[in-house]
Amino acid sequence: MKFDRAEMAKKLFEEGYNCSQSVFLAFQDLYEMEFETALRLSSSFGGGMGRLREVCGAVSGMFMVAGLLYGYSDPEDQEAKTKHYERIQELAREFKEQNHSIICRELLGLDEGADHPTPALRTKEYYEVRPCVELVGSAAEIMEHYIEERNIRWRKSRF
Repeated sequence: MKFDRAEMAKKLFEEGYNCSQSVFLAFQDLYEMEFETALRLSSSFGGGMGRLREVCGAVSGMFMVAGLLYGYSDPEDQEAKTKHYERIQELAREFKEQNHSIICRELLGLDEGADHPTPALRTKEYYEVRPCVELVGSAAEIMEHYIEERNIRWRKSRF
């Protein structure tokens, strides 16, 4: 049975985790990090980075997964940096093609500027007007497909 990370991310969001946490945690089995640490690390990116309504938290969560799985660590390795930034731009482009933007305020139809720091209560009405559950699912699905593609290529190249 295939693990559906998009559904997992949506479920986590519906449990009250922010958009970034939901995507990041849907991939937790692929990286070595305690649950609490993963929650804290990804907590600042919800609401487009602390409700500043900048880069969508689901996109930030996707980028954090990409960094842990494929990122570079040598500051002198220009080739690795370039490859990683190309990867991030590819993921962003895919999300934008599916959702028209990677900017939280644009995705939510909000005016310019930061939002009040107090998160909205997760009521039935909240879920009826906010596309966040679907955006979280979209980011997780894009990341999952990216990983699957790389694994298929890797397996084919070994034989």
